[in-house]
Amino acid sequence: MRRFEDDFARYCGARHGVGVGNGLDALRLILEGHGIGPDDEVIVPAHTFIATWLSVTAVGAMPVPVDADEKTMNIDSERVERSITPRTRAIIAVHLYGQPAPMDKLRALADHHGLFLLEDAAQAHGARWRGARVGGLGDAAAFSFYPGKNLGALGDAGMVVCNDAELAARIRRLRNYGAEEKYHHDCIGGNSRLDELQAAFLNEKLRVLDGWNGRRRVCAAIYEDALRDIPGLLLPMVGSGALPVWHQYVIRVEQRDALADWLERNDIGHGIHYPMPPHLSPAYRDHYQGFDLPVSEALAASVLSLPMGPHLGIEQQRRVIDAMLGFIAHV
Repeated sequence: MRRFEDDFARYCGARHGVGVGNGLDALRLILEGHGIGPDDEVIVPAHTFIATWLSVTAVGAMPVPVDADEKTMNIDSERVERSITPRTRAIIAVHLYGQPAPMDKLRALADHHGLFLLEDAAQAHGARWRGARVGGLGDAAAFSFYPGKNLGALGDAGMVVCNDAELAARIRRLRNYGAEEKYHHDCIGGNSRLDELQAAFLNEKLRVLDGWNGRRRVCAAIYEDALRDIPGLLLPMVGSGALPVWHQYVIRVEQRDALADWLERNDIGHGIHYPMPPHLSPAYRDHYQGFDLPVSEALAASVLSLPMGPHLGIEQQRRVIDAMLGFIAHV
């Protein structure tokens, strides 16, 4: 496991890697290791998978949602500063769908207000922001290696990467029953270790990750070329300075549910990431009555993910494109 921890941290441009059980644990352990807890606030994107919010709740802190940028679907950096209060301790930047968040603006805000900047890079293995890989851009980063990720294990797995040796050491204790040495428990910890066998699989796959990501970019370019002129269809926009890895290829269409049914009838795989923003979910809605997050709610009603991956052949993509064109002609 230590070999993969070192190799993956080096790949990200960070000094330390700490393997953990999954991506949610990686987020939670970073927050806990930094000392974030009750009475603290953490700024989170309103448009994200709920795990981002759950990690904040798990340490007793309050997620403070910020609406999405309508173009990139990542957190709107212009709105972040308005949400900062004296209780704010951290900002979580999610590199959603494999596209880096606007890290220069978020870094500047975090530095100005003395905040911890955490990267949720669960969908962005290998993505770059202004030439540097995600994972080394914030104060710490959390990765998931769930099987469906760009770099996926054969089961659940996760990783923390950071440049802070003391933070890495605290997280190593927290993941291992609070112990650095067996039977010597320095704090109240848990059990969230990266399995040795999964680490071995991941280290082999890391060697070919950049090639797989390159293939995803080819697939994205094919979609862009074939679908860009379709009325009523919004294709994903890449932010200036971002080099995405296309974990998902997410389009927006007003008749999303009708399109999903059409694709289903034509045996075309698809997904909806995500149909309900966390603040409207039963888990959180009682605490977020009256929050004004119109972009995230509009995205939840209109996003649809087309097939994407290094395995996708040109004939398979052609079928997807033909089905999309057929839907437009049908409606």
